[in-house]
Amino acid sequence: MLIRVSLFAIYASLTLSLASDLCMAKESNGPRPVMQAVALDAAPRIDGDVLGDSAWNAATPASGFYQTRPFAGHPATQRTEVYIGYTAHSLYVGVVAYDDNTAGIIVADSRRDSPLADGDSFQMVIDTFRDRQNGFVFGTNPAGIEYDGQISREGSEDGFNLDWDTSWTVQTRISDVGWSAEFEIPFRSLRYGPADMQAWGINFQRNIRRNNEVAYWSPLPRQHGLYRVSEAGSVEALRAPPQRNLKVTPYLLSRQSRGGDLPPGVRRDEEFGFDIKYSLTPSLTLDGTYNTDFAQVEVDEQQVNLDRFSVFLPEKRPFFLENAGQFTVGNAEEVELFFSRRIGIAGDGSPIPIDAGLRLSGRIGSATRVGLLHMQSDAVAGTAPGNGYTVARVSQELPNRSSIGALLVNRSGDGSFLLSEADDENQTYAVDGRWGIGDKLSLETWAARTETPRLSGRDTAFAIKGNYSSATWTSRLNYTEVGADFNPEVGFLRRRNYRRGEAFVLRRIRPDDLWGLHEMRPHASYTGYWNFDGFQESGFLHLDSHFEWRNGIEFHSGINLIHEGVLQPFDLVAGVAVQPGNYDNSEAQLVFITNQGAPLSLSMTTRFGGFFSGERMRLTPTLRYRIGETFSTELSVDYNDVDLRTPDGEFSLTLTRLRLSYSFTPKVLLQALLQYNDIDRVMATNLRFSWLQSANAGLYLVYNEVEDRGLGALPAGRELILKYSRIFDLLN
Repeated sequence: MLIRVSLFAIYASLTLSLASDLCMAKESNGPRPVMQAVALDAAPRIDGDVLGDSAWNAATPASGFYQTRPFAGHPATQRTEVYIGYTAHSLYVGVVAYDDNTAGIIVADSRRDSPLADGDSFQMVIDTFRDRQNGFVFGTNPAGIEYDGQISREGSEDGFNLDWDTSWTVQTRISDVGWSAEFEIPFRSLRYGPADMQAWGINFQRNIRRNNEVAYWSPLPRQHGLYRVSEAGSVEALRAPPQRNLKVTPYLLSRQSRGGDLPPGVRRDEEFGFDIKYSLTPSLTLDGTYNTDFAQVEVDEQQVNLDRFSVFLPEKRPFFLENAGQFTVGNAEEVELFFSRRIGIAGDGSPIPIDAGLRLSGRIGSATRVGLLHMQSDAVAGTAPGNGYTVARVSQELPNRSSIGALLVNRSGDGSFLLSEADDENQTYAVDGRWGIGDKLSLETWAARTETPRLSGRDTAFAIKGNYSSATWTSRLNYTEVGADFNPEVGFLRRRNYRRGEAFVLRRIRPDDLWGLHEMRPHASYTGYWNFDGFQESGFLHLDSHFEWRNGIEFHSGINLIHEGVLQPFDLVAGVAVQPGNYDNSEAQLVFITNQGAPLSLSMTTRFGGFFSGERMRLTPTLRYRIGETFSTELSVDYNDVDLRTPDGEFSLTLTRLRLSYSFTPKVLLQALLQYNDIDRVMATNLRFSWLQSANAGLYLVYNEVEDRGLGALPAGRELILKYSRIFDLLN
């Protein structure tokens, strides 16, 4: 009864919020700002000294930034000037971030792609096709880090890909006037249309951390950020040359390993492979890879899983991350119709050799996006058959953040695990669409079907989603169905055979002057899962309020009402089972976060209350400490104390994770990741030294060890890897 009442309250709040905003006078976004690019007689010296470089004399800077926080709509407290110029080969951006308190500039990190929100920083988004949905992000901080990523669908549904890396350079300088930066972005690192004279969407973001201030050149409503490409300004009079791009990145690798399932002694092997990138047109790129290896990629973070459903682990391998958003269809981390980790990684996380692969991605014309991927993996005895994977994707961009598309995913195996090669295959077919209604409302949908030999019946799935976002309200309604026989083998499916409903509503309140509060965010949500017989498998009602202060401190206080319907017994941990039945519980949830821009910061989440037939207390503290921009450390703990009130149903589990990082320069880095799971008594160590040449190519020295600390156990496995790769630009 309480859940039904709460759902009615959420629905009423959602209806009232929509009605209130729709009845208000239409907000006028006003004209978007415009700046002119200038042809440079000579390329600037990339040393960060914008004001002292005569190359910028002919350029007129863009200025006039406006805050979204802490005081939305107010002019920025410090002046920012941005210059844009170009030569026949590169785009140049010069930034002068004036600051009347240079001692207050906060420099938090110098690692490539490290978070920019924790210190002073500058970012820009470039929408080269002006489709107002997709773009490239480049950023830096006073330490001169390289930060880049790809945006798709304005960042919605995991539409920002930070792991995308391309070749470009930046240098920064702190001076009496503040700090400044100079970017050189080769045109070959971008994709754009064929016109001789270009006009691109563009916006700039500056963070002034000591004020917790975020300001934009093209003003944005406070509910949006840099990825809101549809409200970017523009840069005009940009003459971009036709692209001819051919890059080859070979690698050499030497590996020594011992322990685990290997024979006694040390195993040594050497490998060679390469990647190729060729621009068929300025907007369409062909990528190839041979004998692909990802030894330099950081290992997966271990996770605590105390339920009966699959755990999502993100993709980290560079080849699969470029243009990944083009292949994304489904519900993020729940029903992903294509999930690249199914290629080259076994179910236990061990690597499967990838022989070769090709990817064609980009645009045909100005609004048609295409993606074609084919990969071939080797058979591994006792682990996986040899497989060929093919993914085809096409989407048509439409006005006002809208699009329509289709997806095909095919796996063809060699039959080594089955009686017949003809039975070793799987296909997924899908269509999807997005419709933007005005500036605040969007509707999304997708529908899919799979084909698997000897498996038929309910082999379809679909979802319908509605999202509403204004300066004061955010709401969403989602409905998903996944059939019992729906089987996307090259996708990710957290659970199957269910109907899912979700409702969410949030109110933003920014008081003028109340105890130093920046924003309060009361909100409510409900998510429920039912099987097709009407049995409710899960229900989660969340009532919460977030309090955020202008000094960066946050406090969240929430209540969760949880229902779990269990049809089959399952183990939480070895020897501790949850029996079939219906379990209704409630728990309190408290979150405390200190200023993450400070050298020492803490975040803590506490949940305590009912858990299946008993109780659980979960503590997840994270402690961060940094010294300048060179050294940073992060210690996080996930502690669970569980008592199911059954014989042998009491246990505790602690997962501890320690990260250490030291940046000798923005391109030379030493990192360590140590993880310990006390219930399995397993210690995992990952040490990485990297000396980058450009993008993610360079020298890597990696040490991995997994050690079973059970009584009398020997090390489970150790390996030492030396890898060197280099980008050769053959048409430069």
